[in-house]
Amino acid sequence: MTSLLLTGATIITVDPQRRILPDGAVLVQDDRIAAVGPSSEVTAADPSTRVLDCSGRVVIPGLVNTHTHLFQTLLKGLGDDMVLKDWFTCMTGPSAAELTVDDVYAAARHGAAEAVRSGTTTLVDFMYVHPRPGLTAAVIDALEGIGIRGVVGRGFITTGTENGVPARLVEDIDHALNDAADLIGRQNRDDALVRVGLAPTMIWTVDEPALRATRALADDTGALVMMHVSETPFEIQNSLDRFGCRDTELLARIGFLGPDVLAVHCVQCTDTDVQLLAEHRVGVSHNPCSNLYLASGFAPIPQMVRAGIAVGLGSDGPASSNNHSMIQAMKFAALMHKGYTRDATIVTAEQVLEMATLGGARALGLADQIGSIEVGKKADLVVLAMDNLAVTPMHNPVSALVYSALGSEPETVIVDGHVVLEQGRLQTGDETEIRNASTTAARALAARAGTAHLATRRWR
Repeated sequence: MTSLLLTGATIITVDPQRRILPDGAVLVQDDRIAAVGPSSEVTAADPSTRVLDCSGRVVIPGLVNTHTHLFQTLLKGLGDDMVLKDWFTCMTGPSAAELTVDDVYAAARHGAAEAVRSGTTTLVDFMYVHPRPGLTAAVIDALEGIGIRGVVGRGFITTGTENGVPARLVEDIDHALNDAADLIGRQNRDDALVRVGLAPTMIWTVDEPALRATRALADDTGALVMMHVSETPFEIQNSLDRFGCRDTELLARIGFLGPDVLAVHCVQCTDTDVQLLAEHRVGVSHNPCSNLYLASGFAPIPQMVRAGIAVGLGSDGPASSNNHSMIQAMKFAALMHKGYTRDATIVTAEQVLEMATLGGARALGLADQIGSIEVGKKADLVVLAMDNLAVTPMHNPVSALVYSALGSEPETVIVDGHVVLEQGRLQTGDETEIRNASTTAARALAARAGTAHLATRRWR
């Protein structure tokens, strides 16, 4: 048995009592939390236990990023100042059609390392583009190499060329789901760090038979299902034109919705939509930075929380939020709803931190494993150095993290009991090599896709 003792820290547990321990300790044994409490009470009986002095530090549960697209690491800054429809058809779609296995591996490795460095220990990748075989496997390999916990959604597109979807991205549903079933069979072990889910992309790129087939495979395998839902007015109109109802209504009508479904964005949801999601116990991924970047709008998150929906936070892909920082996402999530409602109390710092930890775990169906610092849960922990000029003087650690932190505060990150970032240094890869590989891949991809000109902008 390997053990690690974190001691002397301010510990934000997010446990049922929402305890904050001013001088606390966490004992890790193998991949689990063995004890948590005051430093004076939590000790290690095993003399071989490694002791990490966290005096002056803050320890939180690992952040749970419920939605991103890792391949978009290669597309940062190319889709600025576009609404989602144009962003996809002019930049993301053409780029995605040119992706290679090496591109995806380089992008996912960079994105996973970036996520770890900003305190994320669980990441959900929505991999919806497959112009050639092997791309989902490349993402899995990258996540396992970096050592981050993950769910990779094997996504697919079955229609939409009339709306600008490149033909190379359209897949036969049987082919897509057979590949997904094979990946699920190989990855979804009880002890797996990275698991595979199902990801029909969004209503204007999938048809009803594909949705029904996805539901059947999810029932057979127990895999998580994720889908972009009610993100833009265009999506809603497309659903009305094709199905005679909104996307949430269609999904409810065909039996697609359930507690194993993660609905992403939900920006255009009405009160009726919120009620449907709550009735079917659907989890929601809130992506505030992306929703603002693409001018999609303001998701009714306060209403969802009041309805009892499990709401987690996501960064979304770096082509529509431009980084993987969950610390940045927390601040945006706390502020945007205050501004939209003109109610300073509508979303608090504590609620946002919960969304980024336990809320995300609930939305993924993993609340019994991750999301809080409790005995028996997985040892996914983040040690924050909250001693920079931005966060000091620090009166309240939760406020400091949500409203003041810059994103560089994570100092040590532990996933499944393994230290993957220590004293600010990634332990599972060479950051210079990772950056160089992704930069080379990004430039080559932009040249092949004909999108390099989007980086040259006129000041206006």
